[in-house]
Amino acid sequence: MREGIIEKGYTPDKGDYEKIMQFTRKPLSEEELYVFRLMLCNNDVDRDNEKFSVASLNELARLFIGKTGIKDHSMRSEDQTARIFDTSVEQISGRKTADGEPFYALFAKAYMVRSDETQGLIRDIDAGIKKEVSVSCSMRECTCSICGENKRKTPCPHIPGREYGGRKCFNVLSGAEDAYEFSFVAVPAQREAGVEKAFAIDERKLDMQDIIKSLSSQQELTISAKEAAALGDYIQTLEEQAELGREYKESLAKQITKLCAKAIPFMDLQTFAGVAAVMTTDELLKFKYAFEKQNAQKDMPAPQLAKADQNTKNGFNEFKI
Repeated sequence: MREGIIEKGYTPDKGDYEKIMQFTRKPLSEEELYVFRLMLCNNDVDRDNEKFSVASLNELARLFIGKTGIKDHSMRSEDQTARIFDTSVEQISGRKTADGEPFYALFAKAYMVRSDETQGLIRDIDAGIKKEVSVSCSMRECTCSICGENKRKTPCPHIPGREYGGRKCFNVLSGAEDAYEFSFVAVPAQREAGVEKAFAIDERKLDMQDIIKSLSSQQELTISAKEAAALGDYIQTLEEQAELGREYKESLAKQITKLCAKAIPFMDLQTFAGVAAVMTTDELLKFKYAFEKQNAQKDMPAPQLAKADQNTKNGFNEFKI
């Protein structure tokens, strides 16, 4: 999670090659393959104030077997370079996470076929130039470390990164639903070669904060058909709500134009209608309130015993025959 790196000096054994053969269409010799070991992610608190639970690391270990390695999260098939054939979750002795838990990491073994296309990447890996990796996965739960609420279902007031009663708030990611790929990256998604965390989009509740974070990463994303359908439904709902908002605003603009005609008789209504069309809803409501108040005062009947205008000369005309 903080450190997604390729390990140095790993030598594959016979068991590794036997596992690799489960993924190949034909037997390949050891000389044809390049095998390496890497740490995909861990349970430490990262720069986004998020961490994987140890249980989720074990879930991801099963899901990452058979997943592909690509370049810079590119979804193009020609950028596929490696494949994971084995994984394990291991405790790192003597190391603790930022929140004081024993440090666990998810390790993977991957292979590439030696060819003209991959020799440059293999050379860079051996030279330590290409050593950072980033992974993309889907997590179902995002739990607040302060109150224990699953933010996927119930929002809570605690802000990740802030302290509450001397405890720093962070989110615990659990319930791994899918693992998509790992990527060789020049600049990791997080400053310390962190993990690009995608989130499952649930029809029951869409966490737009997670979606916006993924979209703002400026990287290509992979989502399942179920997630794509759920996102499509959500966008359609937003479009319907936006259309209702536009209709309400247009109706409001017509209302205040009519009110303006009464409140300000000499106003050019065509000009005012053009101004009303570009007003915000809040501005329209304020004009509506002002016009309605002014028109109400105009329509207020004068009392029968109201004083006559002192400047009007009384000629006693009512007594003249």
